[in-house]
Amino acid sequence: MPEIVTLLLFCAALIACIACGVSIIPALLAGVVIFLTHGRLTGHAFKPMIAKGLATMRAASIIVVTFVLIGMLTALWRAAGTVPFIVANATGLVRPHVVVLLTFLLNCLMSLLTGSSFASAATMGVITMTLGTSMNIPPMLLGGAILSGIYFGDRCSPVSTSAQLVKTLTHTNIFDNIRLMLRTAAVPFALTCAIYAAMALCTHPSAGSVDIAALFSKAFDLRWVTVIPAVVLVVLATARVDVRITMGASALSALPICLFVQHMGWPEIGRALLFGFHCADARVAPLVDGGGIGSMVKVMLIVCISSSYSGIFQETGLLRGAHRIVSSMANRISVFGATLAASVVTGAIACNQTLSIMLTDQLCDHLESDGQRKAINLEDTAVVVAPLVPWSIASGVPLASVGAPTSSILMATFLYLLPLARLIDAAAARRR
Repeated sequence: MPEIVTLLLFCAALIACIACGVSIIPALLAGVVIFLTHGRLTGHAFKPMIAKGLATMRAASIIVVTFVLIGMLTALWRAAGTVPFIVANATGLVRPHVVVLLTFLLNCLMSLLTGSSFASAATMGVITMTLGTSMNIPPMLLGGAILSGIYFGDRCSPVSTSAQLVKTLTHTNIFDNIRLMLRTAAVPFALTCAIYAAMALCTHPSAGSVDIAALFSKAFDLRWVTVIPAVVLVVLATARVDVRITMGASALSALPICLFVQHMGWPEIGRALLFGFHCADARVAPLVDGGGIGSMVKVMLIVCISSSYSGIFQETGLLRGAHRIVSSMANRISVFGATLAASVVTGAIACNQTLSIMLTDQLCDHLESDGQRKAINLEDTAVVVAPLVPWSIASGVPLASVGAPTSSILMATFLYLLPLARLIDAAAARRR
């Protein structure tokens, strides 16, 4: 019972921050205090708890480099004219009524290539959001399609960090896992395509009263060289080069374009890298402004603070009581149902996908003896549930990158359909 009370206190702190419309960082800091206090009251010394928390925080801080690269890349793709070039040329080819479906499919493709939901959102997500908003498609709908697409590939790409993490935790072969993932995703994917195609009937898209190509041409020099950063990213991603190297190379290729094609000075580029790109043309600015390292600072803090929880939990054994609850649920609603329920709780507590996967595995490892089934259960729960938590960076980073509202989570159709389909299948199997 003390464990449940501790977790409920932390959840209450998160809910209070969200209800008051403030950052969740104070709640995460309160969580550290809450978990350390619980540990002390149950007989654990502060020093080893803090040491374990700092150790897991240091291990997770490596991802900060990725966040910095995302911030830089999103700014430079805008400043170099890469996003305006692709959008200006795509608007003449794409019919407004297929934009939402196209947004989903293009982000699926990019995330399969890069294996990174964040990198996909920072590149293809930005492009499709800009394209869609120029055609009067609601940002909430576009954001949902982007979330669905980037996590389709993040889940089943062989270069995905989440897929590699699941493989390591379950001691399985990643390509066997991918075959299973594609099989369980087939029906949800088809239904998602149908739903996004049908959603066009509920919107009022248009080709735009403004000639988007002409509008961008006034603010940018749209020569073919401006697309080079996108080509670099796609080529390196296809060659399965490390995501950070891929994003870094793409960002570097954008620098000379900013200097010699868009005629920006170093001070202007520096400001864009730090604080985001800001277009001088007031009509173009809403379509391309954003990015920068500053836009990622809050996310970096969320990752570093929440990552300390894993070490504290290991030291204090906070999750022992939860094991008994999960076992009881598995007997009643199936192993997959218990894993799904656990992933909802861990996603809410962890505030990021990686820690959610690890905690779900810790809670549910004893439920399944077969590593392959463990792997697919994690892939169909924790991996796709984490982005559905409004305060998680799994959704916060991509939506911030593309400029979509948090309510876009409601439109992330694929992320709901996949675990729902598995839950129905598990219920049917129990009846047989």
